[in-house]
Amino acid sequence: MSQPSEKKSSPAAAAHSAAAPALWQQLEAAAQALHGILGGQSSKAVLAQVPQRLRPGVQALLFQVLRQLGRAQALQKQLAPRAPAPRVSALLCTALALAWDEAQAPYPPFTLVNQAVEAAKRGAARAQSGFINACLRRFLRERDALVAATEADPVAVWNHPAWWIERLKKDHPQDWQRILAANNAQPPMTLRVNRQKATQTQYQSALAAIELNSLTVADMGLQLERAVAVQALPHFGQGWASVQDAAAQAAAPLLLDGLAPATQPLRVLDACAAPGGKTAHLLEYAQPGALQVTALEIDAERAERIKDTLGRLGLQAQVLVADASRPEDWFAQQCGGQPFDAILLDAPCTASGIVRRQPDVRWLRRESDVAQLAGIQSRLLDTLWPLLKPGGRMVYCTCSVFKAEGDAQVQAFLARNTTARSLPAPGHLIPGKADKPGCVADNALGDHDGFFYALLEKTR
Repeated sequence: MSQPSEKKSSPAAAAHSAAAPALWQQLEAAAQALHGILGGQSSKAVLAQVPQRLRPGVQALLFQVLRQLGRAQALQKQLAPRAPAPRVSALLCTALALAWDEAQAPYPPFTLVNQAVEAAKRGAARAQSGFINACLRRFLRERDALVAATEADPVAVWNHPAWWIERLKKDHPQDWQRILAANNAQPPMTLRVNRQKATQTQYQSALAAIELNSLTVADMGLQLERAVAVQALPHFGQGWASVQDAAAQAAAPLLLDGLAPATQPLRVLDACAAPGGKTAHLLEYAQPGALQVTALEIDAERAERIKDTLGRLGLQAQVLVADASRPEDWFAQQCGGQPFDAILLDAPCTASGIVRRQPDVRWLRRESDVAQLAGIQSRLLDTLWPLLKPGGRMVYCTCSVFKAEGDAQVQAFLARNTTARSLPAPGHLIPGKADKPGCVADNALGDHDGFFYALLEKTR
């Protein structure tokens, strides 16, 4: 479930190029993308509709807008108490999100306003261009007072839905502000070095040779000083490295370290495997031939991504298009009906721990999604547990900071299952830099996403 970081370059830099698209075009496209997200589409889906020549700049603008959307919506209410039409609102909020904080603005606020008005005149909001012009000119005149008027609104201050903020206050009373602040920052780009191709030190030297500095994190991770296209990474096509957040890199060592082999090779199930990062890490982490991995993915297209990932890295696994919650469809027929030595369950979740990487998630999720996804996680735990050998281990993990999908989920499972015992595991990892004093496993991950890990052993 790990995702590549967006490149940490301002779209302003590209604007100086003669070939760069006009800023008003990028703002219009970003506003259309925001309109789609507020209508329920993912950022991936809306960005796929943006012309390729515009896409890098539009993504950079859109992600910044999504990280400041709560403030922008609060400012819009100050400027226009009656909600404007959705497309007009999207363009207004795009301009306000980018311009309200001059220190973070990718362009001078005056330039952003001028270009947003130009986008209104030329785009879908042309009939309301005068209204948009009036609102944004007033914003420039009264910016400080308007911003001050929104300071009492938690949604404006933290740029998350109110229900999300309240849930974090309850789940993490000491850390909720740190989580929200981390969510509004750009994440680092982190690599996992393929230990079957190179050492961590060797790959760090290869990066330094192209003037790309990095910090060592996790077991085989390198956190880059700046993000680059994967094509620029040394030997990427030959499988020397993969993009994977440091928190996600904790799964393979947690599952495999100290696991006594009952069979050779160990039979391992990766139950919700796409896009294949953790499947690959399991195979990289073990000695060649030590694991026989089955990777399940319910979606055929996403299953192809697992195969592509493994192919680039020179690794092999059994990839099945199958529903992990229905082992009657695949366990006997395609896995021989023999219990697994280890199971990795990276369960579907709200993705509340990777909001900084997927800033649309906070605006797409509904509070009811938490209970719905927790129900799916519970069923997967109960369904897959019988497929584990006595003495075997299961790692249950989610890229979530909500306790309903983490600690509370595992405690409920342990309460209803007398054959399971909990082994030491990181638990909830708070997004951002080292966050749990004294917890070496967490601190070694550097600047990482939010995650939850539990390690369960089958006693009989």
